[in-house]
Amino acid sequence: MAFPHDGKKFSPGESGNPNGRPRKLPALDALIEKVLGDEKEGVTAAEAILMKLRQQAATGNIKAAEILLDRAFGKAKQAHEISLMDPDGNALQPSININLIQPKSG
Repeated sequence: MAFPHDGKKFSPGESGNPNGRPRKLPALDALIEKVLGDEKEGVTAAEAILMKLRQQAATGNIKAAEILLDRAFGKAKQAHEISLMDPDGNALQPSININLIQPKSG
C-alpha cells in the first residue's frame, strides 16, 4: 500500500497532514435522538423500527430475532477451549509465571 506522502521525507516541523483530523459531525447523539424521536401518528421512529423488527422476528426472520434479543439481553457468551500440545502431541498444562522485581533505589 502506498503512503499518501509517496515517499516524500518531511522536514522537522512539517506535517504530513496539515489540515489535521477531520471534525466529527456536531452533536451526533442529539441528531440521532431527533431523528429517532420524530413522531408520526403518535409513534416514534425508534418504536416503529422496534415494532417492525418484532414483526419480522415473529414470522421467522432469525436475524431480526437475533438483533432484538442481543439488544434486550446482551449477546450470548461463548466458551472457548484452548489446548496446548508439545511437538510429540502430548497435552501441556498452561501456566503463568509472574516475576516481581524490586525497583532499584537510586
